[in-house]
Amino acid sequence: MPQFDVVGAGLNATDTLILVPRFPAYAGKEPFVEEILSPGGQVASAMVTCATLGLRTKYIGTVGDDERGRIQLDSLQGTGIDISDVQVRKGCANQSAYIVIDQSTGERTVFWRRPDELRLDPSEIRDDMITCSRLLHIDGHDTAAVERCAQVAKRHQIPVTVDVDTVYHGFDRLLPFVDYLITSSEFPVRWTNENDPCKALESIQDEYGMRVAAMTLGAHGCMARFEGRFHYSPAYVVDCADTTGAGDVFHGAFCYGILQEMPLGGILSFSNAMAALNCTAIGARGGITTRDKAEALMKRAERRVHREFARYAV
Repeated sequence: MPQFDVVGAGLNATDTLILVPRFPAYAGKEPFVEEILSPGGQVASAMVTCATLGLRTKYIGTVGDDERGRIQLDSLQGTGIDISDVQVRKGCANQSAYIVIDQSTGERTVFWRRPDELRLDPSEIRDDMITCSRLLHIDGHDTAAVERCAQVAKRHQIPVTVDVDTVYHGFDRLLPFVDYLITSSEFPVRWTNENDPCKALESIQDEYGMRVAAMTLGAHGCMARFEGRFHYSPAYVVDCADTTGAGDVFHGAFCYGILQEMPLGGILSFSNAMAALNCTAIGARGGITTRDKAEALMKRAERRVHREFARYAV
């Protein structure tokens, strides 16, 4: 049996959260309520979600040797994630983000920076870093490195999930190795220049042959295409405090659903519920919770249906 259930390779960040009563108009001013230093990042937060759900989890990435890097490493160790293949880059600041959270809506605006010295190189990826796992989860930022990870996984019949929110140079070389593509709602249109997001998602899946092609829809849930059919799962309505990290938690829950062999509709609903609960607390990982609490929300909560996709509801 592999040592880990899931290995994640990709970004982490240490965020400064700035809470404001409302986001100001352009060039305006607004007093802030609180400033919080909090760990986050796409793949790192997805791996924390997996670990919280009880999966044996490993994270591959880079951190700076500054205070923010130490905060990130401490946060991962605190959840039991294996960080033996995390590289600490000397004399380098960790990836950071300044996130302004509008308390009236819970929506956030992100300003981020990642030093080039944090880039992960393909030569730094050994086969055994990937083959120790039942599933690989990646993002697209260090494209050549995560392509190398996905190639190793594909050779060893390890399924690959990918989280992508923007167009990266060379990402077309990675897509043939992906089994589960989960994008932002904007990515399929940008990638294909097809204005209809469903047609765009279908085009990507038909070209690259991934098993599932999906996109998250923010407050309206998610849409996936599987075996020639679209499946729409509406979002759960919660009292939203902060949307930071909701997509990352969704991806971690999706990985968990795959490994638990849930049906696709169940994976989508469960991932929506985990993401929604994360939005009820402040920070990228503030509301990561248990399967029981997610399933309780699934039983009781109202759902927000996007009229455009309602005909595909599962």
